[in-house]
Amino acid sequence: MHALMRLRSISPLLLAAAACSRTPKTPQEALPSAVEYLWSQQAKDGGWHSRTYGLLRSGQALTPFVLNALLKIPPAVYPAQTARADRAIAFIAGNTRADGALGLADSIPDYPNYSTALAVSALCRARRGNLGGAGASAWPRICARSSSLHGTKRWRREHPVYGAWRMGGEPRTPPDTGHVDLSMTRYVLQALRAAGVAVNDPLFASARVFVERRQNFDPQHADRADGEHFRSYGTTTADGILALLAVGSPLADPRVVAARRWLMSHHSGMAVPGFVGEAYQRWPQGLAFYYAASSGEAFRALGVDPGPSVIDALKRTQRADGSWANPEKLVKEDDPLIATAFAVRALLEK
Repeated sequence: MHALMRLRSISPLLLAAAACSRTPKTPQEALPSAVEYLWSQQAKDGGWHSRTYGLLRSGQALTPFVLNALLKIPPAVYPAQTARADRAIAFIAGNTRADGALGLADSIPDYPNYSTALAVSALCRARRGNLGGAGASAWPRICARSSSLHGTKRWRREHPVYGAWRMGGEPRTPPDTGHVDLSMTRYVLQALRAAGVAVNDPLFASARVFVERRQNFDPQHADRADGEHFRSYGTTTADGILALLAVGSPLADPRVVAARRWLMSHHSGMAVPGFVGEAYQRWPQGLAFYYAASSGEAFRALGVDPGPSVIDALKRTQRADGSWANPEKLVKEDDPLIATAFAVRALLEK
């Protein structure tokens, strides 16, 4: 919040100076140049389009992703964003199907559940109540029910993925789940909560089943893989905390407390903790910006100060134009639009 308030008094000259600096000295210097960089990359159609990855060139997933980061800055603090945000929202509206789904406007799906969940969150953050004729609470409900793996004749509680969300697109039947993960599920859950879907909705009850099944709640499983359990690691633990909170778990819930304890004891910077062994040597760096944002959000939700290590790392690695890029290409963080949007979120969590 302190970083946000400092934006009020930063002149264009200082913005330009921050953009020219390779190593900003404070988050207050790093943030304005990053924000200016992201807005400078907005296309004439209102969207953000990757120049690095063809799959993200349509802008359906990338636009709500970048917009969500920028809209964390209140308009009163950064007035110039309002008109630009309106253009981005118009882009989202123009690519949304009648059923409320985003990311399916082209022949190649663009991460439909991520796209739709991020769009819902952006619209709620911007206080836009309608899109494509659906209210803010009705629109995500339609999409969520059509693409989740819960409570139907096809998907029952005994299925390991029951209660989760997959990539989206065409319906699947057991055992063909398609790609399912905790990250996607937590983004959808947060979007539903942002849109005002009641926490007693059956969607949250079934999602809790999936989220709790994914947790290494027994400490003996947390730091080792044994054929039935995966080793715990930082990004998924942060996502798990945020997912537990989204389904209504209080901070004192033993599962939240256990996840908090693990994350606090393993956190040491942007390198993702928990990956061990030759096969996983690229992952701590490959997910660095995702981890910076997700762990920052989790620590803030928990009321925990993780220390300056992430912010210090971001200060050291910001580029002259205000952007960041991950040298490790594992999960597309070498695209500066992705790395910079995550970095802005991390800076804003302080």
